[in-house]
Amino acid sequence: MHRINFGFLILLIGFLILLICAFFWFNEIIQEAVYEGAHTKVVKWGLKNGFYLFLTSEVMLFFGFFWAFFHSSICPAIEIGSHWPSYGIIAIKTWQYPFYNTAILIISGFAVTWAHQAMALGSFRGSLDGILTSICLGLLFIVLQAIEYYEADYSIIDGIYGSAFYMLTGLHGMHVIIGILFLIICCFRLLQNHFTTQHYLGLIFAIWYWHSVDIIWIMVFLSVYFWGNW
Repeated sequence: MHRINFGFLILLIGFLILLICAFFWFNEIIQEAVYEGAHTKVVKWGLKNGFYLFLTSEVMLFFGFFWAFFHSSICPAIEIGSHWPSYGIIAIKTWQYPFYNTAILIISGFAVTWAHQAMALGSFRGSLDGILTSICLGLLFIVLQAIEYYEADYSIIDGIYGSAFYMLTGLHGMHVIIGILFLIICCFRLLQNHFTTQHYLGLIFAIWYWHSVDIIWIMVFLSVYFWGNW
């Protein structure tokens, strides 16, 4: 962002190292669960609690940005004309792309729930269909978000409104991409017969993560697009 020498290269190397670590970490967990049978009830309990804490940390991360948004919108500073949004910024219309994306994520939430129930009932085909539906809806969400960004007449550097808007929606979009990758991994694992009706913790985690993404987006829609544009 600040055009530091070799900044993009450093970012790319760091991202690749992160992907390599994540790959070997996921691979080791899958080996322990599928081939070694090491995921006992106690281990599953620990993994679930760890994932609860992870989701809690995600909620607190977004809470900080919501705090910044409401602090600046309820009491706009005199530097921005004591007006929200700032003068000169035309807010994105609530009932266009934001509303479409909200409907898309709500439907995808039903799709992953369908995948969960199908797995519990032993319908692997139904579970696969639910996961693929959610992946496609998630990709559609990203496409519409990109179109929204392209058509917006302001950027992240346009005052506190631009910063708060792009941090909340952009951070959420990054989480949607991570959720899509999570579901893709579950899709491949399902095709490799890694899950059974009694052991599908990886799929449960992906579904929990996707539901958290859905809930956060509803909060973003109601706060940023609906209330913020009132």
